[in-house]
Amino acid sequence: MDNSLDHPLEESRRKFLRKAVTTATIAGVGASGTGIVTARENNEQGRITGDPFTLGVASGDPLPDSVVLWTRLAPEPLAEDGGMPDRQVPVQWEIATDEDMDDTVGKGIAKARPEYAHSVHIDVKGLDANTEYYYQFKVDSNRSPVGRTKTAPAEGADVDEIKFAFASCQNYPSGYYTAHDHLADEDLDLAIHLGDYIYEGGGQGSIDRGHEPPREIKSLSDYRIREAQYKTDSNLQDAHAAFPWLVTWDDHEVENNYADATSQANDPTQEFLARRAKAYQAYFEHQPLRPSRMPDGPNLPLYRRFTFGNLAEFNVLDTRQYRDDQVDSSEEADNRGRTILGDEQEDWLVDGLNNSTARWNVLANQVPLAATDENPNPDVQDFGGGDKWDGYRADRERLLDVMAADSDLNPVVITGDVHRNYVYNLKADFSDPDSETVGTEYVGTSISSFGDGSGITQYGPSLGEPWQRFFNDKRGYVRCTITPEQWRTDYRVVSTVEEPEASVSTVASFTTDAGDPGANLASERPAQPQQSAVEITEIRPDQNGDLNNEFATVKNTGDTAIDFSGFILSFEAGNQNYTFGEFTLGAGETVTVRNGSGEDTESTLYADFGGPVLNNSNPDTVLVANDDGIVLDEASYSAV
Repeated sequence: MDNSLDHPLEESRRKFLRKAVTTATIAGVGASGTGIVTARENNEQGRITGDPFTLGVASGDPLPDSVVLWTRLAPEPLAEDGGMPDRQVPVQWEIATDEDMDDTVGKGIAKARPEYAHSVHIDVKGLDANTEYYYQFKVDSNRSPVGRTKTAPAEGADVDEIKFAFASCQNYPSGYYTAHDHLADEDLDLAIHLGDYIYEGGGQGSIDRGHEPPREIKSLSDYRIREAQYKTDSNLQDAHAAFPWLVTWDDHEVENNYADATSQANDPTQEFLARRAKAYQAYFEHQPLRPSRMPDGPNLPLYRRFTFGNLAEFNVLDTRQYRDDQVDSSEEADNRGRTILGDEQEDWLVDGLNNSTARWNVLANQVPLAATDENPNPDVQDFGGGDKWDGYRADRERLLDVMAADSDLNPVVITGDVHRNYVYNLKADFSDPDSETVGTEYVGTSISSFGDGSGITQYGPSLGEPWQRFFNDKRGYVRCTITPEQWRTDYRVVSTVEEPEASVSTVASFTTDAGDPGANLASERPAQPQQSAVEITEIRPDQNGDLNNEFATVKNTGDTAIDFSGFILSFEAGNQNYTFGEFTLGAGETVTVRNGSGEDTESTLYADFGGPVLNNSNPDTVLVANDDGIVLDEASYSAV
């Protein structure tokens, strides 16, 4: 049985923290209109009414002698100004070595300013290395929840173990933050968020967690309200209060798929940069970043490095602010002048890797580095990797060359964005699957984006990605344990995000040994009953957008009938899934599923997705999985 609470004292400590945070968070938040009225009254009277700590507390960016403490005063978090008066407000802060805040080692007063949404970012210095601390804020008679944080080990110090987790993509209307609920209970030194902390659209979802304001956000007040709405989630607050965080962004913190100064909505450059400046300011106001990271207009230097003794160095990347625009073809992606990092960040990263003395070198990265656009069928020319490193191949090649040049580097890339779990061996040359493995990439699923996944799980390589070692379509986070000899990754998935309560389990674990790049399955692989008796015998993609021309045929090649109830036939490698109802496939018989609408027969069923397919997005494969979600067979589309 997997149990992350190994020690009674640790369990007791975390229960205290969870109780402190939950007690201080609001039970519910009214509509933004009501908040605005209260805010106006407060401004007229110059006073604060209500709990100013509705957004909780957080810490981040730990160094051996310092850590950042964060909170934002917002008694009405969905009001344009948070329900705060238009004046500076003194905020007392305190840091101690005990959770009762008796053994105080530092305290002071910060000014919460209205021009920064009354947020405070305290860079506490003079702390002891590799030490656990507790912190709290106070305004008048109001006290914040107590948070726990921890400094990094001293530079060069011998470190036996680091435990951390990473997460990404937490679309608020798409699901409850059940993953954060369990993440907060983990015994960790650090948490890392890899982007899409908020989503900019106006989606309302179906579980009464609709976005506020209920439209795509563009103004500073809109971004502040959206950031605050996400922060009102008590599970997210618990996770922030439990350990220090490293954060970076991807695209949805501003606009989907934006690239540097280029808007995918074709907004004029200056207009978009003005929007980016507002989004960056709101992001800074709501994250535990050092005051030195304060944005300058549309610029915020977010890439940075953290060293944990001699054991690990974390390079936190920004693959969004400096990238060239996405492209639509392999030919364009091969352009040697294209960049995803920008020249300055790339030089910083390469120099850091070349000069690192850490045992493990971690790249905290937004989008998949491994090739995901290498279609197994050479006649299929479609390209689907423009937003990933696939669209910036020269940058990827240079980075892989750095990894290949130093056998002691032990590079591990941790990645978000794609709302699924993957494990990849990073190849020196992705055009040659037999080339040297030079690194390992662990890709984490979303916290809630896309809602509950299909549960499809694949072990080992896929047809389009022979360097793949694992694929899973559920929601959760990824827990990692680093020692000098080995890196262990546990894929933690929740039973649902569509209910406020959910269980958590480890669906698979992988290890990477120091000096031997690549991933090894460490957990028991589930049995695959009747695998040899299920075969995809024919598939065809849609032609000219006609859904009824896309189909897959599956055959029972065995001698006995198979109960197909709950089996999944997945078009477009997991993008469109047909789940069989009560259905039995006799020995030697076939069944065809058409990706369109029509009348079912004994041998032909219709998926009836009711919308266009994703144009054979890479890799162009069809999967069949059993009722446990385990992939039984895979086939690639033929050229049209």
